[in-house]
Amino acid sequence: MRRADPRRGLPSVDAVLKAARPAATERERFVNAARAVLAEARTTHESGNAEAFADRARALLAERERRTLLPVINATGVILQTNLGRAPLSERAIAAMVEAAGATSVEYDLVAGKRGERHGHAARMLADLAAAEDAVVVNNNAAAVLLALAALASRKEVIVARGELVEIGGGFRIPDVLRRSGAKLVEVGTTNRTYARDYASAIGERTGAILRVHASNFKLTGFVARAEGRELAALARERGVAYIHDLGSGTLLDTAAYGLGAEMTVAAAVGEGADVVTFSGDKLLGGPQAGLAVGRVTAIGALRSHPLMRALRPDKITIAALIATLASYRDDRATEELPVWRMIAAPSSDLAGRAGVIADKLSRAGVHAEVIETRSTVGGGSLPEETQPSYAVALSGAPATSLAARLRSAQPPVVARIIDERVALDLRSVLAEHDEELARAVAAALAKGGEDGPSEHSDGPRARAGRSV
Repeated sequence: MRRADPRRGLPSVDAVLKAARPAATERERFVNAARAVLAEARTTHESGNAEAFADRARALLAERERRTLLPVINATGVILQTNLGRAPLSERAIAAMVEAAGATSVEYDLVAGKRGERHGHAARMLADLAAAEDAVVVNNNAAAVLLALAALASRKEVIVARGELVEIGGGFRIPDVLRRSGAKLVEVGTTNRTYARDYASAIGERTGAILRVHASNFKLTGFVARAEGRELAALARERGVAYIHDLGSGTLLDTAAYGLGAEMTVAAAVGEGADVVTFSGDKLLGGPQAGLAVGRVTAIGALRSHPLMRALRPDKITIAALIATLASYRDDRATEELPVWRMIAAPSSDLAGRAGVIADKLSRAGVHAEVIETRSTVGGGSLPEETQPSYAVALSGAPATSLAARLRSAQPPVVARIIDERVALDLRSVLAEHDEELARAVAAALAKGGEDGPSEHSDGPRARAGRSV
C-alpha cells in the first residue's frame, strides 16, 4: 500500500496566520516567514499542525529581525579592532555627529546665500595639521588611493616596488586597485630590496606616477633596502610624474613617544615632497571612517574635480565627526580627548591597578578572576609587530570557548581574547570609564549558573600571574 505524502498534510499559510494572529504591522513579514518554514518542510518531508508552524514562523521572524549591530566592550587588547569598528570616537566627535544629524550647511554657503562646496569644511584644518597645501576627504583610504591613481595616472603606468604589492584585510589588493583606477602596474626591484635606480630605469613616456605603499599588516626585516621618500619625490619631479604615498594608517603624533616603533607622520611624508599622501581617518587619526588625501594644491585639485569624487564623497555625519577629531589635534588635546590615543598613552601601571579592582569585584561575585601581564597591539594595520605592555583580567572555571561565548551574550556584549586556555579581558583597549560596566556585564553573564557559570567557591583575588604568551 502506498504511503501518503506527509507534505499533503501541511497547513496552509492562512491556517498558520490564523494560529499565530500576528499584529497588523508585522502581517506581511510574518507571511513571508510562514512561507519560508512551510517551503523548508516540503523539502524535508516534515509534517505538523498550524500551531507548530506558527511557532516556527515566529522564531524565524525573530531571528530575521534580531538586531546585529550592537555596541560592545572591546576587551581584546587590540585598540583598532577592525571587526569591532576600529577607532572609537571622542565625545566631541559624537556630539558633532548628533548636531549634524539635522539640517546642516553641508553644501550651502550661508554668507553668499547659495550652493556651497562640501569639500571645504575639513580641508583647511586637515591641510594645516598635515603641513600640506591642500586636502580632500573621501569615504575610506582605499577610495583615496583609487581616486589619486584615477586622477593622476589613469591609462598610464604606475611604478610600485614588488615588496609593496600588498593585500590587507577584506581582500584589498594594491594591484586590483591599480587596475580599477585605469592605471597599469609596473613592478620594480625585488621582494626585499628596491633602490631609487630601479624606479628611474622603469620610467618611460607612459609613466604617470610612482606609488609608495605602506606595508600595513607585515614587516620586512633583515637583508632589505628601500628607496628614501625624498629620492622618489625628487625623481618624480625631475621626470615630470606624480609621486603618491599611501601611508595606510596615518598618524599626526609621534608613536615612538609612547613606547611604540616610529611610524612616519603625515607631515613627514608631505615634507619628503609627495604630491599626494593618503591615509585613513579611523585608524591612528582616531576619527570616523574616511580616506584623507593631502598634498600639493594642483594634485589635490585634480582629485577634487575628478568625476569619481561624486561616488566617493563623505556624508555630513562623517564630515562633522572628522572636523571635531581634527579640532582635538588643533587644540593639542588629542591624548586627552581621542580614545585611541588615550588607550595608547595609558601607563601600564594604571592598567594593572584597574585590572586589580575589576578582578576583586568579579571574585566577590563568585567568578574566578586574576590579574595577568600581557602584551597589546594597536591593530588596524598600524605598527605591525609592535606591542605594548598591558594587564588583563583572566577568567577561569569553565572551558575558555564557553566562557567567551557567554561574554558575547552579555549586556553589553564583551569581546575578549584567549590566553593560555583562559579568557582574558585586556584593559589596554578599554577606557577607564567603562570599567564598572565591564565588571557588571561579566559578572551578570557568568552568574547565570550551569556548567559554564562561575564556581560556587571563590578564592578571592589572586596574586598576579606571570606574562601570558
